[in-house]
Amino acid sequence: MQIRELNVPDSYEITPKQFGDDRGVFLEWYRFDKLEEASGRSIKLAQSNTSVSKRGSVRGIHFADIPIGQAKYVTATRGAVLDYVIDIRVGSPTFGQVDSVLLDDTDRKAIFISEGLGHCFVALTDDATVSYLVTDVYRPDREHGINPLDPEIGLVIPDAAGTPLLSPKDTEAPGLSEAAAAGLLPTWDDARAFYASLRSS
Repeated sequence: MQIRELNVPDSYEITPKQFGDDRGVFLEWYRFDKLEEASGRSIKLAQSNTSVSKRGSVRGIHFADIPIGQAKYVTATRGAVLDYVIDIRVGSPTFGQVDSVLLDDTDRKAIFISEGLGHCFVALTDDATVSYLVTDVYRPDREHGINPLDPEIGLVIPDAAGTPLLSPKDTEAPGLSEAAAAGLLPTWDDARAFYASLRSS
């Protein structure tokens, strides 16, 4: 398993080692010890989610209040998605920056997104199946969104996705500057303090 930090701090691309033979393939797609070694903090999982999306579906940009926030460990078990991480932490040196990882059923990569970061993906195939391990249960009163088509963020949707399909909730979500002005976004200082508490736990 190889783990590298992305251009958005506190997010990581995970590339598993696959073992194939005439029966198929085996891999470890999640290892708590390897992730803790790379990220320097503990990861306590609380919930697992699965979504199935038609090509062009865009889910996000989503995030949760810190603390507790909701870190996500995401992989595609069928088809392909382009998964984005967006730094929405006010005061971060990389505020507004985006990085992405192609998640598919060939390379079987995963992405880990720490609490306080924005998360979004677009399905590149029909029946794209994504599984998430998350560090807190869903708390609708603490969940927020940013419009994924906000030009200030500038997500590049691949041509392979076709026409973007958004939920009404994501379509009506504020842009990055609007969310910041409304006080919805986490801060860099709060995020760093929270990560530090996870290192000491």
